Amino acid sequence: MTALALIDLGYGNVESVRLGFERAGAAPTKTSDPDVVASADRLIVPGVGHAGYAMQRLEEAGLANAVRARRGPTLGICVGMQLLFEESEETDRPLLGILPGRVSKLLAAPDRPVPHMGWTRLEDVVPGLGVTNGDHVYFAHSFACPPSPYDAASATYGRKFPVVVRSKNFWGVQFHPERSSAPGAKFLKAFLSS
Repeated sequence: MTALALIDLGYGNVESVRLGFERAGAAPTKTSDPDVVASADRLIVPGVGHAGYAMQRLEEAGLANAVRARRGPTLGICVGMQLLFEESEETDRPLLGILPGRVSKLLAAPDRPVPHMGWTRLEDVVPGLGVTNGDHVYFAHSFACPPSPYDAASATYGRKFPVVVRSKNFWGVQFHPERSSAPGAKFLKAFLSS
């Protein structure tokens, strides 16, 4: 059995996520095998880019149902977090539907360009994430997940939005822990010990 599997759809931030976990003391195995995705002790669903394309790739590889059926700790990063929800303004394609709600586009303003790229302060952090209120972490996104009972941390960029969600064995993180220096490494270690 694979201890830590990293879904590899042939694009996106897979390599930087792999290196981030290695810096945190783990050795993820890249995979696009549904059996490995289903049986791994822990799973990472990375993502950069378009939610509809990522969902299409998951479906074509036979991975969507394997992710939905997971019982072990599973972490969605950036678009991987957004895929945990039911739908997104970015695509007509249904998402994984593990969490309720619709992902929506961030609104730009003269002092607040979209995509939101850069370091932003964490708020409303619940215990057990390895990060705390006031930690600054790195973002690169144009869409944000809806508030839900599963919010575990938030940030504000024009509006407050969840940046970490946890529901049973599923974790989602909107920021990029693999690019967030010491706070990001602590977050990854918290997931690894969950």
